Amino acid sequence: METSLPLLVDGEGGPTVVLAHGAGAPMDSPFLDTIARGLAERGLRVVRFEFPYMRARRTSGARKPPDREPVLRASWREAIEAAGGGGPGRLVIGGKSLGGRIASLVADELGVGGLVCLGYPFHPPGRPDRLRTAHLARLRTPALIVQGARDALGSREEIARYELAPGIRIELLEDGDHSFRPRARSGHTLERHLATAIERVAGFVHERSRG
Repeated sequence: METSLPLLVDGEGGPTVVLAHGAGAPMDSPFLDTIARGLAERGLRVVRFEFPYMRARRTSGARKPPDREPVLRASWREAIEAAGGGGPGRLVIGGKSLGGRIASLVADELGVGGLVCLGYPFHPPGRPDRLRTAHLARLRTPALIVQGARDALGSREEIARYELAPGIRIELLEDGDHSFRPRARSGHTLERHLATAIERVAGFVHERSRG
């Protein structure tokens, strides 16, 4: 399908997962590069795109804040149409932090087959009172949230208090931060956490494609 939306595609022929970036890093960040390559190696077609503010950063160099929510939602609709992938009911969407959060806001509306969030921002930094969970309590789309256990935007202890829909699975990475990085003294490694995230996401996407 012809589109003006720049896409990065890894893998071919398998189930499709569309991923968006976080608030501060582009679609080809080291984090998303690692995730996309790992998923492609496990038989998935991975499509990445950028929101308008991040695309503008590539040409202007100006670090502007993310677009307003209606623009971000519209970008997801455009990306889903551009990605194809066998129909919306079989497509899995998601992303890193902001990208996954906006995907979670449009998943039910667009009838996708699944949702994957890599470090969900349950609240803004330092503002645990400003929860971004109301829609997650009634989410109908099956979802997987991979979260660092000490994520400052939603830790293990905080998540345990949230009301989440029964179709949401939480995969906690021990001592991981918002980008899954553990402290050296924990005995865990970022490489192992990324590998675990890739395995869990790949399994979830393949499961949804069979459903």
